[in-house]
Amino acid sequence: MTTPSAPRHFLDIWHLESADLRAILDEAHRAKNARQGWPKGRVDTGAPLEGHTLAMIFEKSSTRTRFSFDMGMRQLGGSSITATSNDMQLGRGETVDDTARVLSRYVDAVMIRANDHSDVETFAEFSSVPVINGLTDRSHPCQIMADLQTLEESGLTLRGARLAWVGDGNNVCASFMHAAAKFGFSLAVGTPHRFAPDDEDVEIAREMQGRIDLYETAEEAVAGADVVIADTFVSMGDKDAERRLEILEPYAVTEELMELAAGGAKFLHCLPAHRGEEVDAEVIDGPNSLIWDEAENRLHAQKAILRWCLDK
Repeated sequence: MTTPSAPRHFLDIWHLESADLRAILDEAHRAKNARQGWPKGRVDTGAPLEGHTLAMIFEKSSTRTRFSFDMGMRQLGGSSITATSNDMQLGRGETVDDTARVLSRYVDAVMIRANDHSDVETFAEFSSVPVINGLTDRSHPCQIMADLQTLEESGLTLRGARLAWVGDGNNVCASFMHAAAKFGFSLAVGTPHRFAPDDEDVEIAREMQGRIDLYETAEEAVAGADVVIADTFVSMGDKDAERRLEILEPYAVTEELMELAAGGAKFLHCLPAHRGEEVDAEVIDGPNSLIWDEAENRLHAQKAILRWCLDK
């Protein structure tokens, strides 16, 4: 009797080999270019995931993650089933591991947007099909793959580039740190001490020989950067909005801050955005902002992730 191979999970960038991440990005570029001029509902040539079904579990509300994964499966020739926190709750009423075992009998892959990262790790441990991290409190690897695809499209060579993150050292920041070593760019992080990135994530990146420079001002982080990245100051679940806005206000990305970056520096923001809080409208709606390409590329990057997970 043949022992089934372990499923290919996409949980955190630092778990994956650089060659696999590079292959995923290359496929994202190839597949996007192949669809130029097509209607969005047209199935990709060869329908690579025909007959496959993706389960999507959302404990957090979503726009880009939900629509991009659903449309991605349609373009790949497959289908998806969506369950929200109103339909099911991981670990409540049924254990996470039992849920993983059950869904593995129904679908070919599972994408989870969860509150607790540990739940996704447990789900993957007991799942016999690939599990994709669609966002947790610890990381957001799908977003970073879309961001890196966007930067390469803009003409930036990742290896040797200088990226700057300003604001809250959150889950998206963590995934950028994980990616620094894998793709050879350096990451300057400017945050107030209270919202500095998690020490464990910094250590993980540095152990992989990633260059992570930590600063307590936005100006220091942005100086000479090729790319400036921001995120909302108040995320889902934050209960101290007024205090966060007060502390993070000096880290807002303004035109004056962008002038400290390298000439022609690009701006990224994973959305949703709050103009006048973490970024000025003149920046996010300006000529060097890549946010709409960045949002679109969630679709293409995730299609490549799905094909990699299912070895298709």
